[in-house]
Amino acid sequence: MRTTLVVEPSATAAAAESTAPQRNWRPIAWSAPPLLVVLLFAVYPVVRVLTESTAKSGSWSQVLGSESFRNALWRTVSIAVCSTAGCLVLGSFVAVVLAFVPFPGSGAVGRLIDTVLTLPSFLITLAFTFLYGTAGALDALIAQLTGNHSPALNFLSTPTGVVLAEITYFTPFVVRPLLAAFAQLPREQLDVAASLGAAPWRVLRRVVLPEAWPALAAGGSLVLLLTLNEFGIVLFTGAKGVITLPALIYIRGVVTFDLPGAAVLATVQVALSLALYVAYRLIFARFTVSRPTQEG
Repeated sequence: MRTTLVVEPSATAAAAESTAPQRNWRPIAWSAPPLLVVLLFAVYPVVRVLTESTAKSGSWSQVLGSESFRNALWRTVSIAVCSTAGCLVLGSFVAVVLAFVPFPGSGAVGRLIDTVLTLPSFLITLAFTFLYGTAGALDALIAQLTGNHSPALNFLSTPTGVVLAEITYFTPFVVRPLLAAFAQLPREQLDVAASLGAAPWRVLRRVVLPEAWPALAAGGSLVLLLTLNEFGIVLFTGAKGVITLPALIYIRGVVTFDLPGAAVLATVQVALSLALYVAYRLIFARFTVSRPTQEG
């Protein structure tokens, strides 16, 4: 004997209406806490800086028209570009050696690179001071060998010293994405290219590097953003000889207590970072879209 369960339409509609508000409010309840955190710790400081930059009339024209701002802007961009280029060259070389040229101790070198990522930037600048400073170990060694006690190395307080320190500190940010990209490269492609008689440089240029472009772009863009906003290395290494936008913001806001001027400079710094990030996203999106088309 077969029984049929009949549910009245009114009961079904009432049950749906009672559960609908719960399904609608649940995503809002889950997204509200992170949204409040972003508004409190990210949006509010930026809005506060923008408001402070307009508190004093004429602060924008006064700051942007000053020679110190132009020099700091040029110094910031030039140091960031040079440091990023150096990190890309050195990081690519180190990643290729670690991935494709096995040698004793390569694993220890990789772990050492991971360790550098966890260190604060001022440790690198202190190491540079102990090694290459006017009273550092190399100057003392040169003085012992030559008998000349005048400083032979005196580049730490120049843009060259800042660039070298930033290359030393930020190169692992390029090495690590490249190593991850090389680990996903099929070894069969390398074996086939080598069996066909391709030279190692040709394999590197035609097989390895095309697969590494996304990782190289990601690492380079990250380094460019970090060096554009770097303050610790500039403060410890460049001292008073190198004034970048972050250093000028510090001088305006803390030393001379010119908060409106510091807010104007901070707004320019934020605008530069956002513009660079948007440009990177557009270029990376175009690259990822065009690459499957070329492969197809």
